[in-house]
Amino acid sequence: MDLRDHFVQFRLADIYLPDPFSVTYELHSNDLVRGKVIDMSDSGERKDAFVVVAVDDIPHHMIVPVDRVTVEE
Repeated sequence: MDLRDHFVQFRLADIYLPDPFSVTYELHSNDLVRGKVIDMSDSGERKDAFVVVAVDDIPHHMIVPVDRVTVEE
């Protein structure tokens, strides 16, 4: 069957080339993620400080530079 000009579906994990992680990053690198800070590398005053963030539906915590987060009011 010639699949040219047909739409198809597939899982990102099934991509052979390029690396599936780079594709995911390119698709979603500008998406905003919301989570709760559960720890900090220090008081947060230093420019090189980091926060540890728990995000719903993501099984592992994310570490983000403190100067890249926005606090919700």
